[in-house]
Amino acid sequence: MGRTVPTFRMALEKEILFWRKGYGTALRKEDKSILDIILNSARLHGDAGSISNRPVIFEVMVMNVLLEQQKQLLEVQKQIIKLQEKLEKTEYQEK
Repeated sequence: MGRTVPTFRMALEKEILFWRKGYGTALRKEDKSILDIILNSARLHGDAGSISNRPVIFEVMVMNVLLEQQKQLLEVQKQIIKLQEKLEKTEYQEK
């Protein structure tokens, strides 16, 4: 027997296509590439989305995007701290 309910990943791809074709067509060219990055990050935690069993796919997409953005933010913060420490060390050695 075939599936009567689409899988999470199938529903996610349909939602991504909806946003690309609807919302995405109204964006400027440079913003479309940013939208693609956002929509691609929505795919990165598909397993968690499948298990979460949320009826609204967009909620899972937003959570996935937020998770990826938070990871990137933490990485940038770590890099800034390392650069600050390196700068302080260099300044200390020059004295």
